[in-house]
Amino acid sequence: MDHKCIADANWEDTGFRYTLSLISGKYKMVILYCLMEYQPVRFNELQRYIGRVSDKTLSQNLKELEADQLILRTVYPQIPPKVEYTLTPRGTSLMAVLDQLCVWGTENRI
Repeated sequence: MDHKCIADANWEDTGFRYTLSLISGKYKMVILYCLMEYQPVRFNELQRYIGRVSDKTLSQNLKELEADQLILRTVYPQIPPKVEYTLTPRGTSLMAVLDQLCVWGTENRI
């Protein structure tokens, strides 16, 4: 396995650091995994799936994931408004990485 990515002289410029910047935080990986399993998902469904998360925190995480082009927010013009979240192709490509974290955790649980 080539670890040059992590061993580069400037940690901030590594692919590893960039990937972590996209999925860091308490809820982003959970949101992405939920979308992979159940998409499309509405805001309240995400909130129920995640558990104890405030509207503000969930909304902020969703906005960041959308800005990073990992999820797509679709608004339907109806009353009451309907908003759904799905993975983008870029977000879907990241799921292989998150799935491997899951596999490693299952195989190496102490």
